[in-house]
Amino acid sequence: MTPEILEVRAFLGAHHPFDLLPEPALGDTARAIEVSYVRKGGVIANPDDPVAHLYIVRSGAVESRSRFGELLSRLGEGDCFGVRALLRGGVSTNRTVAIEDCLLYMLPVARFEALRRTHPAFAYFFAAFDGGPLGAAQGAALHGKTFDLLSRRVGDLLVRGPVSAPVAATIRETAEVMRDARVSAALIVDGDALVGIVTDRDLRNKVVAGALPPETPVAEVMTPSPRSIAAQDLAFNALLTMSRHDIHHLPVMDKGRLVGCLTASTLIDAHTSSPLYLAHAIHEAADAAALPALAARVPSIVGQMCEAGATAHAIGHVITALTDALTQVLLKFAEAELGPPPVPYVWMAAGSQGRQEQTALSDQDNCLILDDAYDEAAHGTYFERLATFVNDGLNACGYVYCPGEMMARTAEWRQPLRVWKRYFRRWIEEPEPKALMLSCIFFDLRPVGGAAALWDELRAEIHDASRKNHIFLAHMASNAMQHEPPIGFFRGLVLVYGGGENQTLDLKHNGVVPIVDLARIYALAAGIDAVNTEDRLLGAIDSRAVSRQGAMDLKDALEFIGITRLRHQARQMRDGLPADNLLLPKELSSFERGNLKSAFQVVKDMQASMASAYQLSRF
Repeated sequence: MTPEILEVRAFLGAHHPFDLLPEPALGDTARAIEVSYVRKGGVIANPDDPVAHLYIVRSGAVESRSRFGELLSRLGEGDCFGVRALLRGGVSTNRTVAIEDCLLYMLPVARFEALRRTHPAFAYFFAAFDGGPLGAAQGAALHGKTFDLLSRRVGDLLVRGPVSAPVAATIRETAEVMRDARVSAALIVDGDALVGIVTDRDLRNKVVAGALPPETPVAEVMTPSPRSIAAQDLAFNALLTMSRHDIHHLPVMDKGRLVGCLTASTLIDAHTSSPLYLAHAIHEAADAAALPALAARVPSIVGQMCEAGATAHAIGHVITALTDALTQVLLKFAEAELGPPPVPYVWMAAGSQGRQEQTALSDQDNCLILDDAYDEAAHGTYFERLATFVNDGLNACGYVYCPGEMMARTAEWRQPLRVWKRYFRRWIEEPEPKALMLSCIFFDLRPVGGAAALWDELRAEIHDASRKNHIFLAHMASNAMQHEPPIGFFRGLVLVYGGGENQTLDLKHNGVVPIVDLARIYALAAGIDAVNTEDRLLGAIDSRAVSRQGAMDLKDALEFIGITRLRHQARQMRDGLPADNLLLPKELSSFERGNLKSAFQVVKDMQASMASAYQLSRF
C-alpha cells in the first residue's frame, strides 16, 4: 500500500462503522476511496442531484438542510453523509454545504453496497436510514419494542426540558442547579444559545481535583460548543454518536432551540440487548473474560427478532455477525498476548457461521489457513496457542467445541496454503464418503480475520477444479440425498423419535440441511463464489444452474422452515429449556402444518430433479 492509502485506512479504522470491518475489507475500502476538496461555502449536493458516493468528512465541517431551508444536521471529522440518498435511488433530497474548508473521502456506491451485503455489523450502522436493519428486500420491518432505537425519534425519549445555567454563573451556582434538578450535567447557555456543557465528571476532574474555588466562572471548566443532536433525528444515531465520541450527554435541539439533554443511560438501560449495542460492546470489551457475559445475550436476540417479525435470513446474518465479532476480538486478544503473527494467516469460519446462517444453537466449525512461509518448527507453537486461545474463548461464550474436532486447534485443520490445496484436490479427485463429509463443511468457508488473500487464492483454485469434475459433483449430489424431507407418499409428515418419547420433526437435518446441500451443488457446478444458501440460490438462477422457479421455491421453503425452527428455539429458551431442532407438530397451527408440508414437498421435488440430472438411481 502507498503511504496515502495507509493514511486513509488508518483514518477509517479509527471511526465507526469502518472500525467494524476486518482488516482485508478495510484495506480494500481504503483503496476504493476518492478524495475531494471543497472550499467553505461550496455546495456538495442540492435537492434532486444524483449521488454516487458515500461521503466521509476527513477534515472540516458540513451542514445539511432540507429543500425548505430547515437545518437537519452539522457533521464533522469522521461523520458520514449521503446515506439516505444512496439508499433511496441515488438522488439527494437535501442541500449539503461546506461550512468550513473540507477534505472529503468519497466511497463509490458499488463498494458501499458490497460492504453492506457482506458485513452485517457494518450494515447495521446504516440500518436506520432505510427503515430498519433488514431492509425492504427482506419484507419485514422491526417494530418491536426492543428495536425502538431503529425507529424512535430523540425528542420522544426526553422526559424533561433542559437543565441549564447562564454562562456568567459560578461553579457553585451551576452545581446547585444540578443538585436541585438531580441531573448529572448542566447545559450552559448565553441567552437562548447553547455555548457549553458541564458534567459531574468535569466537577470531579477539573474542580475538585484541580482545587478550583467554587466562585470560579463555570465558563472556565465547561466543554465549549458541545456536540448536539436534532430532536427529529433517530435515537439510533444518538447512541452511535455517543459511542463514537465517548460522550455520555448529548444536548437536543429543535429548529435551533435547546429542548433537553439525552443521556447514555437513557438509551443503554433500555436497549442493552439490541444487536447493535451488543456488537459495539463486544468490540469494546477489555479482555476475553468479559466476552461470555456479552455472548450470553445472543440467544435472547433470536427471540426478540422473531417477535419483531424478522426473517430467518436476516436473523442468521445478525447472529453470525455477533459470532464474527467475538471471533475477531478473541483474535485481537490472542495477538496481544502472543505478539504479532510470524507469518500471515486467515481465520476461516465454516459450517453455519461460514454461511451466515447461525441460530441460537451453534457449535464451532473453523480452521486456519497459513502462509506458505509457515515452518512447523519455528511457527507451530504460536499458531497452536492462537487457535487454542480462540477456540477456548468461543467455547466459554457458548459456542461449544465441534464434536468432530473440525476446529483450528486441531493440527489437521491448521495448515499452510499448499496443504489446503492438496486437501481439496484429494477430496475432489477421490470423493469417498469421508471426503464428501469434509467437503460439506469446508466448501462453506468464509474469512473472518487475518489475511483474506490466502483464502482468495485457495477459493479460485478449488472452485475451478470442482466445477470441471462431473464425477465429484455426482457424488456430492448422491450424498445430498442422504437427508430426506420428512414427508410420506401421501404428503403426510413422517415423524422421528426425539425429545424423550415424543415423535418430532427434525427441522435441521430433514429440513434446512437438504436445501443447504442442494444450493451448495448448484454453486459448485456454476462456479459461484457465494457461501450463504440464499445467495447461492439466487446466483444459480443467473448462471442457469437451476430454473428460476425452482430456486425461488427453494428460497421460500428455506425461509419458512428456517423461521419455524427459530421460533421453536425461541419458545424453548423463553421457557428455560435448551434449544434444539426437534419440533412437535402440535406446536403448529393447521395453517403452519400445511405450509410446512408444502415446503418439504418443494425440497423433495428438487431433490428428485437433481437426482435425474446426475442420473442417480435412488430417486
